[in-house]
Amino acid sequence: MSKDEPDKSRGAMGRRELLKVISTVPAALVPLAADADQKIRRYPNPGAMPPKHVTAYRRQALDEHEWKTISMLSDLIIPADERSGSATQAGVPEFIDDWLAFQGGNLLAEIRGGLTWLDIECQRLFAHDFMDCSEAQKKQILNRIAYPGKAAPEDANAVAFFNHLSDLVVGGFFSSEMGVKDLPYLGNTMVADWQGCPANVIEKIQENEKKQKT
Repeated sequence: MSKDEPDKSRGAMGRRELLKVISTVPAALVPLAADADQKIRRYPNPGAMPPKHVTAYRRQALDEHEWKTISMLSDLIIPADERSGSATQAGVPEFIDDWLAFQGGNLLAEIRGGLTWLDIECQRLFAHDFMDCSEAQKKQILNRIAYPGKAAPEDANAVAFFNHLSDLVVGGFFSSEMGVKDLPYLGNTMVADWQGCPANVIEKIQENEKKQKT
């Protein structure tokens, strides 16, 4: 990894960096967040171990190997830090599996194809599936597809897969109970007197709008 690249070992984009750009999250994440409470979330307290009386989650779209690979990738994209748990602790693999089962079709084929590409490429380079590679080997392969502007043309499909998977991980995490607390989200709170949007928040929004136009 070169010194001028962000540290992807803490995820495709670090959680603090994700928070800085949360206002520009792709529109594709909107239905993910909207459906989170209605369809995706299985447990009353995402991120915690399910109570004994709650049936363990049953996979719907992913096989065992795909599930384990998705779980590992999810934690590479959003690892645990001093503030919150990891993507898997927030229930993101369950979220993704549910969403893939719901959407099916091209999305499922894209994610499944990307996981297959990871294993094939890792087998070619390291004689192991992605899951069994060393941390350095995982970084090497992910660095090829985590930076769209620097990726080789022949890796274009893998880049699209990883970006889409990252969107799913981010959407799943920040629509979970753990992710909402991590933001921290201050909505749905009673206030005695509405004073309007704070000046510093307005300034931040205006800064983001200027950056998007440049």
